[in-house]
Amino acid sequence: MKYYIGADLGTSALKLLLVNVDGEIIKTVSREYAISYPNPGWSEQNPEDWWNAFVCGVKELISGLNSCDIRAIGVGGQMHGLVTLDKDDTVIRPAILWNDGRTDKQTDYLNTVVGKETLSSLTANIAFAGFTAPKILWMRENEPQKFARISKIMLPKDYINYKLTGVHCSDYSDASGMLLLDVKNKCWSSEMLNICNITEAQMPKLFESYEAVGTLSHAVANLLGLNSNTVVVAGAGDNAAAAIGTKTVTNGACNISLGTSGTIFIANDNFSVDRYNALHSFCHASGTYHLMGCILSAASCNKWFCDGVLKTNDYIGEQAAIRDDMLGCNDIFFLPYLMGERSTINDTDARGTFIGLRMDTTRADMLQAVLEGVAFAIRDNLEIAKASGTKIERSTLCGGGAKSMLWQKIICNVLDVKIDIPKTEQGPGYGAAMLAMVGDGVYDSVAECSKKLVKIQETISPQKEIADRYEKQYLKFKEIYPSVKELFKKIK
Repeated sequence: MKYYIGADLGTSALKLLLVNVDGEIIKTVSREYAISYPNPGWSEQNPEDWWNAFVCGVKELISGLNSCDIRAIGVGGQMHGLVTLDKDDTVIRPAILWNDGRTDKQTDYLNTVVGKETLSSLTANIAFAGFTAPKILWMRENEPQKFARISKIMLPKDYINYKLTGVHCSDYSDASGMLLLDVKNKCWSSEMLNICNITEAQMPKLFESYEAVGTLSHAVANLLGLNSNTVVVAGAGDNAAAAIGTKTVTNGACNISLGTSGTIFIANDNFSVDRYNALHSFCHASGTYHLMGCILSAASCNKWFCDGVLKTNDYIGEQAAIRDDMLGCNDIFFLPYLMGERSTINDTDARGTFIGLRMDTTRADMLQAVLEGVAFAIRDNLEIAKASGTKIERSTLCGGGAKSMLWQKIICNVLDVKIDIPKTEQGPGYGAAMLAMVGDGVYDSVAECSKKLVKIQETISPQKEIADRYEKQYLKFKEIYPSVKELFKKIK
């Protein structure tokens, strides 16, 4: 039997999947690691923690198997993080993560001095605080001695691939989120590299997500207990990998992810840019393109409220008090901007906000507002896509938050689209394993692999009465952020 390893290098943990050639998940292993918050709004991790988690996890994952049966490895991972190596390939500083908010000044410089129009023409995107280019500018300005030592710049999952193969590599989907890639032409933008005072020699070699970048080095093969002929594919950014694992490949297909962050991902056969530059225009792991909106806090909002405020991890138990007749009738609203916000408002000063609290407000009311606030923020992104001519009638739903039947129903009715729940919901890790299969030649294309392996378990349809109520609620939600926007600057 042929087996494939798919890895999801998440923000809080690494999840590994062992998948057979028929797409069955044989075993899963998870390894957590720490996040450091050295200053308010900062978010960092030690890349060596990722590697240690990978080594220990793979050893457990393949225990008892013949190493020759493990054919290929694919890694999907958190995007935008800045990983810097010196001439000896030693990590220079902790990785600055996707949800780090320190780059206000640099993001503003890129958007106002370089200019959004110029950025869009060079990279198909404007600057967001989470992107990699602003982090590079921050490092140049605040850590010049460390910046001078940079020999290679990579993304988080690329560091794992480098450790596996010795190849400094990246894929087009992940590289799209650096604000350094000419997305349309799939090459590094020389103009953006110049703006950041870096060279193409410092950048990794680019591959399609399903292409093999190499095989395991002998030392790593011995360390992991694998064969040195094991293929390593380039892998993908987590959202693109999750899209593969949910069959979001054909033109117009949509996937919504409720992970730590939340995304709406729309596959496109052809390159396009929304006229507002509110959505990201990126390369897809399938070899095509996609539009994506990303909210920085999604399932993490629910975790924050339940764990941190209510002091419980009984998420489903807390949701039991929220009945269907309450949906679309809540007079409490929540802005889910706990880490600032990316799409669509691009505001690092924005903060989580409850509005409408009264003496009779219950914990269920507040929890419902949290779940609805995330759904409304995702709808903000859907509205931008619709305004650009994209028609979305259904979407798959994945991520930890998608396990909640209540949240499924809220998303379905707030967006007023059919929601498909995949039978195998393992997000980026499953998509990464599928990319490994394509790289090993089991399938001729990502589309073929996705069509063969991904099945839908159930479909949830909007209920007109609830969807109509949520339409009125959404119009109220849209007015809140513009009304309090200036306050956020005063209280930061």
